[in-house]
Amino acid sequence: MILTVTLNTALDLTYAVPALVPHSSHRVTEVTERPGGKGVNVARVLSALGHDTVVTGFAGGATGAVLRRLLGALPHGPADALVTVGGNTRRTLAVADRSTGDTTQLNEPGPHIGADEWAAFLRTYGELLPGAEAVALCGSLPPGIHVGAYAELVRLARSAGVPVLLDTDGEPLRRGIAARPDLVKPNADELARLTGAREPLRATRDARRRGAHSVVASLGAEGLLAVTPDGIWRAAPPSAVRGNPTGAGDSAVAGLLSALAEGLGWQDRLARAVALSTATVLAPAAGEFDRAAYEELLPRVTVEQHASAA
Repeated sequence: MILTVTLNTALDLTYAVPALVPHSSHRVTEVTERPGGKGVNVARVLSALGHDTVVTGFAGGATGAVLRRLLGALPHGPADALVTVGGNTRRTLAVADRSTGDTTQLNEPGPHIGADEWAAFLRTYGELLPGAEAVALCGSLPPGIHVGAYAELVRLARSAGVPVLLDTDGEPLRRGIAARPDLVKPNADELARLTGAREPLRATRDARRRGAHSVVASLGAEGLLAVTPDGIWRAAPPSAVRGNPTGAGDSAVAGLLSALAEGLGWQDRLARAVALSTATVLAPAAGEFDRAAYEELLPRVTVEQHASAA
């Protein structure tokens, strides 16, 4: 079983409009809703790849009930181990501009989590860890959760002997990486905020020196850059693609995590992550991945290894 943690789950709403024009009224041509939050997105991809997956984190209120209903309705979807809270789960609103392919995102902050709710989550997390092959800690922290929460969860996973991947931003990333996760997956902007460096290789090396066993950086259309104990790796799709990038980073996390759980080496991990993220950009629905595109892309991803991670 692969465990994903989403402390700030969300009900993802997508509005499609012919063209997004500031300061004007719009007629929405299509509305979609799905269970969201980074770890939930990762779990949905893992389940689609055939992995036994469990989702934990928080859900509450009317929005949380809708999220759980949608999660339960997914065919062969992840198991629900979410902890019920008193506050209302947040919503995220994506406005997709059909004329340009661009997406504008609006994210609510999430419900306030009390001390007793955090304690209930820690009990659930502790009960799930012994059965996990790997765990992903993903996304933002809701109000009320202390900034060192991910560092605490990394240490608990390491104590249980479970490989742990961290995908977050800001101070939670800074604290979490110092707890020595097995893998950290930031994007270029998150790396720059963490290290102060804009050059990708320098920033990725710096991030690894802060405590992570390995760091895989998302570089958008350029693919992935990994600094690992086995050296430096670069992986890229065979060609640039256009589409909706929503969820592409989460699909990359799913690719890395699934390959880790299967015991695959870095070349296969990175190829799977790039193929999945690219297939997500190409998918008609935001946050999904195009399986046919994924299978066609996988053998054509370019993965190059460099000698040293020093």
